[in-house]
Amino acid sequence: MTVFEDLKWRGLVQDISDEALIEKINKGGLTFYIGTDPTADSMHIGHYSSFLISKRLERAGHHPILLIGGATGLIGDPKPTSERPMISKSEVEKNIKGLKAQAESIFGFEVVDNYEWTKEINIIDFLRDYGKHFNINYMLAKDKVKSRIETGITFAEFSYMILQALDFLHLFKTRNCTLQVAGSDQWGNITAGIELIRKKCDKTAYGMVMPLVTDSNGVKFGKTEGNALWLDKNKTSSYEMYQYLINLEDSMIIEYLKKLTFLSKEEIEEIEKRHNENPEKREAHKRLAEEIITDLHGKEEYERARIMSEALFSEDITKLPANDIISSLKDIPTFIAKEDTFLVDLLVEASICTSKREAREMISSGAIAINNKKEMNLEKQITKEDFIENKIILIKKGKKRYYLGFYK
Repeated sequence: MTVFEDLKWRGLVQDISDEALIEKINKGGLTFYIGTDPTADSMHIGHYSSFLISKRLERAGHHPILLIGGATGLIGDPKPTSERPMISKSEVEKNIKGLKAQAESIFGFEVVDNYEWTKEINIIDFLRDYGKHFNINYMLAKDKVKSRIETGITFAEFSYMILQALDFLHLFKTRNCTLQVAGSDQWGNITAGIELIRKKCDKTAYGMVMPLVTDSNGVKFGKTEGNALWLDKNKTSSYEMYQYLINLEDSMIIEYLKKLTFLSKEEIEEIEKRHNENPEKREAHKRLAEEIITDLHGKEEYERARIMSEALFSEDITKLPANDIISSLKDIPTFIAKEDTFLVDLLVEASICTSKREAREMISSGAIAINNKKEMNLEKQITKEDFIENKIILIKKGKKRYYLGFYK
């Protein structure tokens, strides 16, 4: 299977600007770039698929450049429905540092910042040298702009397309960069850059876009959408990443294995076969988590996340460090717990149960667990020994509802 055929099989190619690009991708030797605006100090799982395309191309003999939009990030790519809130220059600078360090450590790519070649361009030069090459009707026909015409679009957002085209032109001239790779929502910006290069240099450049990676609701991952799985383990821990991936819907798992791992076609097809035979084992999910977390944070982090996941839902939880439990369960309800409190009273005080009557019923039916051990004693008092490292106590109600208590 050729490089391009592999990308197609994985579902990573939605469109290309020219059929001639196929042979060039298979041959190797292209310099290409992929860009991201510094709207946060970490990339997320939505970026990961695009960056893995870049790694795949690099392995096939191409040279990747990561462009961080220090300039374009100050303007904001038009959203389909509304204007992005502008972020301060100081926040942009902070985010650039975070993204640059992350890209170099995880992906090893060369990093450039488009602020470096746009900061000296004055408004007259911008309009004469670049703006004159863009027909308004051409810009209005682009999907992102078209979707905003009725609700309104500012001149700043409208100009974003020209700024991104300018980036492609600059890298084409200075680095012989002939290809831009991005998510499908960037198609209009990419083709604008291709056109600018043709008009200014009478040369051909290329573009390739991939389908956006979405969650189970069909929503793309991102900070704005509120569903970002950050690649920075301090923002999304390896445990949280593990939990998300092993709980993916079965219908999505093979697609994710194709797009988000370097496993071969043969390996994925074998995993798919075993998954279809015994989906309850979640073998495909576990392999996906292993591949992604190991690639991002290393084998040790993956093993730690796996062990943590298994222990958190077993009676071995008391063997885990309290701080690890706290960081792993940071999104569950918390409460203050005192020793010598009757469990019935604690359940009500912590709003785990609405009344003592409900608390007694839950305890009697075996629906309450302390540190994952079922507790059916109605006279149970909380003692210091119930607190892990004298810090925390974990109460479970039913099968899935957890509450984290802190010792007072």
